[in-house]
Parts: sequence; C-alpha cells; structure tokens
Amino acid sequence: MRLGGPEALKLTARETKAFVRAREVGNAVDLLRLILAYCLGERGLRLTAAWAASVGLVDISNVALLYRLRQCGDWLALLVGQALAAAAPKASRGRLIRIIDATTVPKKGRDARKNEVWRIHSAFDLPQERFGHFELTDQQEGERLDRIPAVAGEIRLADRAYLQPARMARLMEAGADFVIRAGWKSAHWLDCKGRAIDLIAELRKAAERGLLDCPIWIKPKRGPALALRLVANKKPQQAAAEARRKARRTAQKGGHQLSKQTLEAADWVILVTSLAPDDFTMNDVLALYRLRWRIELGFKRLKSLIGLKGPPGTDERSARPHILAHLLIILLLEPLVDELEDSPRLADAA
Repeated sequence: MRLGGPEALKLTARETKAFVRAREVGNAVDLLRLILAYCLGERGLRLTAAWAASVGLVDISNVALLYRLRQCGDWLALLVGQALAAAAPKASRGRLIRIIDATTVPKKGRDARKNEVWRIHSAFDLPQERFGHFELTDQQEGERLDRIPAVAGEIRLADRAYLQPARMARLMEAGADFVIRAGWKSAHWLDCKGRAIDLIAELRKAAERGLLDCPIWIKPKRGPALALRLVANKKPQQAAAEARRKARRTAQKGGHQLSKQTLEAADWVILVTSLAPDDFTMNDVLALYRLRWRIELGFKRLKSLIGLKGPPGTDERSARPHILAHLLIILLLEPLVDELEDSPRLADAA
C-alpha cells in the first residue's frame, strides 16, 4: 500500500489526533475510507453515513461524521506530504524541471463572499510528470516564486505573475535557475551600467529578425541588481493578432485605456532567465517555457478526473480536509492516470 499499510496509517492518525481510540470507527483504515467516500462522493453527510452503515463499514451519524472530518485536516496533510516525499525527484544530470502555478476552487455556502477562493499552490515536476508540491491557502495568500523550496540544480518555469526580483535572487542563491514570462513593464529594466532600458525600443530594433537574446539587469526594491538574460521571440501573425484582441478585451473589461506599447508587446513572447547562453541556446529557453502547458493538464486531471470542486460550506475545519482528500487521491492515482485516461470508458465519455 502506497500509504504504508494499516499500522502506518494508525500511527499517523494517532499522531495527528485524527484517530485517538476505537469507538464508532474501528480503525484508521476505515476512517480514511469513510472520509474519502464523503469528500470524493456527492452523497452529502447524511447519505454518506447511511451508505457506510449499509455496507458494514461503520455505523455513524452525520453529525459524528462531520466531527471526524474536521479532525482529519492535519492527518490528510501529513499523508499528502508522505505521498509527495515518496515520489520526490532527485536533482541529476538531466536537471529537474519544476513548473509552478496555482489553481483555485471557489468557497461555497451562504456566507461566502464574492471572489473568495481556496488557492492550491502547486509544482509539477518533469520528467517525472508528477505533482511535486502542494500548499493550500485562501485568497489572501498570493503566488510566490519561492513558496516551494528550491532544489539545487532545478530549472523553475513560471508565468508573469512570478516575476519577483527578490524571490528570483533567493532561487539563484539556492543553486536553482528559472525561466519566467515577463510583461514589457513588469520590472525596472537596466543595462550593465545601471541605466534604464526602454524595452519596447529594444523589441522594435529586433522586429525584423523577430528574435532578441541579450543580457539585462533587474533592480529589486532592495539589494543589488540581478544580472539576467532577456529572451524574446515574435509570435506568428495569427497568434499575435489573437494576443492583441485579448489585450483589447482586457482593457475594455477593466475600463482603462490600452497603450500603444502594450499592443506592440502583445506581438512577443518575452522571457527572463538565469540560464547561461553557453549552456542553453535561445531555442532551448523557448522550448523549456513551452513545457508550461503540462501543469495545466495536471490541473485538468485534478478537477475533471478526480472531480475537485469547491468544498461545501466555508468552515476551514471541514473545507481543508475536503480539498486535501482530493490532492491525496490524485497523488495516489498519478502512476495510473495515463491508463485511466486511455480506457475505452473514458475515451467514449470524452
């Protein structure tokens, strides 16, 4: 059993006080089955309790089931951590590629306010094709480049929300590299002498070639400027036109004026990286960033194959274990996901 077997489950359940002594529930394995049946099913508390009694698993009331669920948050978090550790990648010659991003599920219940969500901060590791880190927060916790501990030698891929100079510096200090998407005004761009650079002007100069690969410096709020590398590639005509349309829609929706520079920048994929040109060519850097779609596929599996939705109610004591149960299941099923997705039943459903 990937969770260590009945004795290991009993030990961790007692350690986290999810299962202190046998009463309505006889052992930790039955408790885990009961909690997963509720969290991954659609029966609700009352019908889950009735189902558990009907199959001889446990005779428990819906109120007692809710109490048990609220006691399981730390236990499920520990089990998720164990499952992640068991598949933890090792830095090697091939270098670990770690894609980071976050996805959200809405808070529910009568008291949930508009735009309140649970945020799942994640890392997706290649070539293992597995989630390597989860952290659950509410909407108050933002996306941070260094939220997930760095592995020396890794290459971290991230979208423009993670262009955070101080945190980029911490990754480099830990021996990690990164490739991060950038907006034309996402940072204070400098040359080697500390003078401000007009990024749009540099893109205009490179427009004929459609390529730009040059040293650049970024000034954080505190500390010295970071010596990095700017890689930009002009999009194909159709993709550029779509990016401009999207920029116009965003501006219209937000009620603000769209600048000429923003439209020009929409024609480009702009990346900032710590990878040296002697080790990674411009095409290598672009190819690395294109791997970001893998984490989107991972999120799709989490929400469609495993059925993760917003947990019922807004009480963190029950919402947290509800989400953690889904994260645990995706980790346990990941080695089988390709087989599941290729099965005739799922293929027909698609």
